[in-house]
Amino acid sequence: MDQILYSEIPSLDLADFTSEDPALKAKFVKDLGDAYQNIGFVAIKNHGLSNYTTTRLYDAVKSFFSQDDDLKRQYEVPELAGQRGYISKGREKAKGRNTGDLKEFFHVGQPDHNKLEEYPENIWPKEVPDFQKYTLEAFKTLETAGIHMLRAIAIHLGLDEYFFDDKVKKGNSILRQIHYFPIENPDELPPDAVRAAEHGDINLITLLMGASADGLQVLRRDGEWISITALPNQIVVNVGDMLDRLTNHKLKSTIHRVVNPPRELMGTSRYSIPFFMHPISSMDLTCLKNCVNEENPKMYEDMTAGEFLDQRLKEIGLK
Repeated sequence: MDQILYSEIPSLDLADFTSEDPALKAKFVKDLGDAYQNIGFVAIKNHGLSNYTTTRLYDAVKSFFSQDDDLKRQYEVPELAGQRGYISKGREKAKGRNTGDLKEFFHVGQPDHNKLEEYPENIWPKEVPDFQKYTLEAFKTLETAGIHMLRAIAIHLGLDEYFFDDKVKKGNSILRQIHYFPIENPDELPPDAVRAAEHGDINLITLLMGASADGLQVLRRDGEWISITALPNQIVVNVGDMLDRLTNHKLKSTIHRVVNPPRELMGTSRYSIPFFMHPISSMDLTCLKNCVNEENPKMYEDMTAGEFLDQRLKEIGLK
């Protein structure tokens, strides 16, 4: 297909896909496929997440990260390789880099009633009572929206609409609450230190709730970085590396980053809450046969989602 150089990411309405109107549904699938084969990102409205839940969750997240570092570290369990609980400042680094990102974050996985035995228990900060309630509300809502997105992707790929359902409904998905902390002495930073260095996400798709400040940028296929700012009532949904592998790079896991703010704003915080949609560990990521041909030979070795996750956790310094 022809390359489209988007000046901003396309905005789509998930209600078109879930409607009873075949024409609206088909147009959503086509527009989503075009975007994911080019820039790998879309903005989505009617995703089900209310402003009330979003606001209350961000309030709880800000309350947790305002606690002393010693208290936050009580919720860090290094042997879990960052899969649950608190992950302290600078621990995660982008693949291929030695300098840690300027962030701290907290990970929550499947709720108890839906988790597989292999998944760790969730960890909850007792100092912030609302943290658990609104985190689980957001987790469930974003997971449901993600299932609809994957159904549209399946149709675009010529698969059964429900191809992904049994692979993600008890998937190893993670809601990540991120605090890009204030930088009081920017001159003392390593020269390459940034809030989040350029990277691709590990998972199938990422659903990002609106961040609290600018800074997210996406690398367009012509090498140009473009800024991404979700409009009110929208989330940003992008292709991850697992989906890229499965489709033999037909759907693009686009490199993105979070840049440092202007110097006069370095002393301010930025908060962000992405939902990383993972499948069950046994999902086979072998390239789909209909995505491999003479023009597009197979790019990736065969492996399961669990094997790929394990490899990447080691590369980014969490394992």
